[in-house]
Amino acid sequence: MTGTGRATTPVRIAMWSGPRTLSTATMRAWENRPDTVVVDEPLYGYYLAATGLDHPGRDEVVASQPTDWRAVVRTLTEGELPGGATISYQKHMTHHVLPEVDLDAFTGLRHAFLIRDPRRLLASYARVREHPTLADLGLVQQVALHRRFGGPVVDSDDLLRDPRGVLTALCAALEVPFDERMLSWPPGRRESDGVWAPHWYASVEASTGFGPYRETPVELPGSLAGLAAECLPHYDELAAGRLRS
Repeated sequence: MTGTGRATTPVRIAMWSGPRTLSTATMRAWENRPDTVVVDEPLYGYYLAATGLDHPGRDEVVASQPTDWRAVVRTLTEGELPGGATISYQKHMTHHVLPEVDLDAFTGLRHAFLIRDPRRLLASYARVREHPTLADLGLVQQVALHRRFGGPVVDSDDLLRDPRGVLTALCAALEVPFDERMLSWPPGRRESDGVWAPHWYASVEASTGFGPYRETPVELPGSLAGLAAECLPHYDELAAGRLRS
């Protein structure tokens, strides 16, 4: 409530990313704000149920979430936020947005986009799934969503190089105040983490912040070089307007 007794309209942020883009670490940063509640990949159960794909922990994921995208979107766009929060931060995987999903349903959200150099993304992703495809990475959908809604773009390498500067710029672009507590967080698992956390979140569970940036060589299997090249034009389109700290 405001000082006049009127309810404050919640800020609802949709962060659109692909896998292995620091998306969970960025969710941790937002969750460490006292004014923010986070939602972890709310369309994942729908995506797996609709596609029949076999992902790690598939049955648990499908059982843990509504599988009707309409029901999911209603929870993301309507009602009060729990615990007195004024910001809802939604971590979305863009490939979860299948063609049947009506994008108009997301119009009232504030949109942002998290990207990563395809070679680094694929080198990380291949350690969990051996044979990724372009559809697994969500770059085509991410470009389509950005063309539809616009919004700030953050490159994960820029975020690692300068967490304070990039997060400050992101908050300004989303018209919310920066909070110093976004720069670090306690280690461990969260109740807000999806049931798929044991398969994907080991490194972020051990983390306490973004840490110092270290330039590391990309060890990309030769079998994925063609897919990296296919991803590059989509990445380049998004990266052209990315936030600078």
